[in-house]
Amino acid sequence: MKKGTKIFLIAIVLIATQACAQKKEEANGSAKAKVERGDIISLTEADWKAKLTPEQYYVLREQGTERAFTGKYWDNKEAGIYTCAACDLPLFESATKFKSGTGWPSFYEPLKAKNVKEAADRNYGMRWPEVSCARCGGHLGHVFPDGPKPTGLRYCINSVSLGFIPKD
Repeated sequence: MKKGTKIFLIAIVLIATQACAQKKEEANGSAKAKVERGDIISLTEADWKAKLTPEQYYVLREQGTERAFTGKYWDNKEAGIYTCAACDLPLFESATKFKSGTGWPSFYEPLKAKNVKEAADRNYGMRWPEVSCARCGGHLGHVFPDGPKPTGLRYCINSVSLGFIPKD
């Protein structure tokens, strides 16, 4: 093989190797960005049952409600971030939590609007806006127009649907 051909082939191999490494790095960065954005998590119902406690499954997957004044966080006064108990997506900040007197944790706004979804809930002949986790679809609670300023909203959330990360 001629010397010029060898150099040419080595250059091609080096360029191809570098391009592959760059594609791999971009793919890793893209995967990380997807997690940070909170892309959808989809598990089978059997997987959800294995991952969640029976009470969490009832509320998060079957749109149940825990009894008032019984949840872990209804009277929590610690500073921190409330997350989805099923997928850990950050949902509410403790600074937006207020005492509503309802027996469930209440917040006047989500940490990021894109992290919660609202849909009409027509159970029991009522029309309540249901709040669910945007990442895993887990039922969190409902939102009502009787909250404090600045939003006037009350996100009434089941404690069992939440995790909590205390502020350092």
